[in-house]
Amino acid sequence: MSDSNEFLVSLPDNLRMADDFSDDRWRQAHLGRLLGHAMRRFDARVLQLMARDVEVPLALSNLAARDQVSAAHVHITRHLALAGDRLTDLAQRAGMTKQAMANLVDQCEAWGLVTREADPQDARARRVRFTPVGLAWLQAFRGAVAQAEAEFRAEVGDEVATVVAIGLEAYASGSDG
Repeated sequence: MSDSNEFLVSLPDNLRMADDFSDDRWRQAHLGRLLGHAMRRFDARVLQLMARDVEVPLALSNLAARDQVSAAHVHITRHLALAGDRLTDLAQRAGMTKQAMANLVDQCEAWGLVTREADPQDARARRVRFTPVGLAWLQAFRGAVAQAEAEFRAEVGDEVATVVAIGLEAYASGSDG
């Protein structure tokens, strides 16, 4: 018996039929896919709220309203420390390549959200920092996240929202291996 057949024999009956894909609903409804859809919906709602926020500078609000600001730009908002960061550290925390993060920082710098300054600890390095406009964006992001979370709680109920949050926190902080 080949190794693959031995594996199939050891599976429970409901999983043994390796070539029976007549019911493939699992492909659209597995946890990873649902998490991805939920995250995209949540981020889209946050950006929609920010586009309507009168506290967001008008140029940035217009960018958000025209879908020019994407979830990728939100990585900077989520991960840039208030004291600033080196590009490599920011990219690592956001789970992006240095080159991809550099492109996002370039765009955010052109929009006035961030600036690059000399790193006081290393003359060869630069630090990315929020500008005053970027801090206003960050404050609007905070308010939009709070509203989107409140809408989620209203849609699924407080108890379910609490369980989801606890479960996701536990899962996210778990080991990758």
